[in-house]
Amino acid sequence: MTALKAWMAQSWTQLKALRAADIVYFVRRHNRIFLAGVVVAVAAKFGIDAFLPEAAKKKPPTLVTTALVETRDMQVILESSGNIVAANIVDIRPQTTNTVSKIHIREGQTVRTGDLLFTLDDRADRANFEKAKALAEDAERQLKRAQDLFEKKFVSQAAIDTATTNLASARASAQAAEVALSYDHIRSPITGRAGVINVYPGSLVQVGNNVTTQTNATSTTTTGAMVTITQLNPINVQFTIPEKDLPLILGAREGEGELSVEVDVPGQTAPAQGKVFVVDNQIDPAIGAVRVRAQLANKEGLMIPGQFVRVRLKAKTLKAAATVPTQAVVINTNGTFLFVVGDANKVALKPVKVVYQYQETSVISGVEPQEKIVVEGKQNLRPGDTVVEPKKESKAPAQ
Repeated sequence: MTALKAWMAQSWTQLKALRAADIVYFVRRHNRIFLAGVVVAVAAKFGIDAFLPEAAKKKPPTLVTTALVETRDMQVILESSGNIVAANIVDIRPQTTNTVSKIHIREGQTVRTGDLLFTLDDRADRANFEKAKALAEDAERQLKRAQDLFEKKFVSQAAIDTATTNLASARASAQAAEVALSYDHIRSPITGRAGVINVYPGSLVQVGNNVTTQTNATSTTTTGAMVTITQLNPINVQFTIPEKDLPLILGAREGEGELSVEVDVPGQTAPAQGKVFVVDNQIDPAIGAVRVRAQLANKEGLMIPGQFVRVRLKAKTLKAAATVPTQAVVINTNGTFLFVVGDANKVALKPVKVVYQYQETSVISGVEPQEKIVVEGKQNLRPGDTVVEPKKESKAPAQ
């Protein structure tokens, strides 16, 4: 036997090194050995068919785990990434060219609507207002005097008209001076939190898009605003929804009312709850998605603009949907399928369509309720195979 193995190994080495013509010559030379091999193979096949029972040649049942197709209402949840954005944000800029006299707030302070933020040098504007107010008071006295003289018929109606016009002009000038004076007292237009203050007492501020602050003897620093006030409660979250999911959002808003969202915020154990208040009226062609904004309560101020968050939007509810474990779905080049267990525990590959999928559950069309499907063990299955489930261990009754 050892000599035969050595001869076969040597012959195989020689065969690999031979060309086609040499192989033909080798087969003709050792034709008796090849003929004997063929005879042995045929005899072995005949012996297996004759002496082994048919059941021993069949493939044994495959051990699998199954489940039934369930019918239930399924809430459609769309997940997306988004950013926290301010519900209202205002850049405080001067409306007059002047110098800062006093700063009434601190950086990061919460201010309310109408709170005084900055006082500018108001000496010149206050003097102009006092002058205009005095002229208006004098014009009022002149009108009253003219009216007395008119009753005594010492002046004509033209004098009354002139005095009335002068009074109206003087009052308008006084109101304009009062408005100019109010520009020197800058107040907060919203309730929110103050950001970084970019000016100091004595800084020169000018009308325009920028505020110029003197930093040293040779240079200046240009900033965008004196301070920015940001409303933090309530606050908004902005995210995008793919174009294909837009009908789910619009249909839910028309049929079920408001859409609710859950937002996972870093540092918070529980998700923040909110309501969608706007769905953009156009789709961004660059990303094929539509922008959505929702409003959240932020009483503790833990969310700030620019923060990255995860958003779950609760869209429409699929009524009486056929649901299966996502693990049971088979995906190949021909489409999406399920292994359905039929009579005699034989499986068939059934084509289906995945309508919606979330985490470990999929909504399927193309199957009947209560059909038995294969969940685990399908990697070794072929259509027509027989399956068997593991026996469940029965618990012994308590003594």
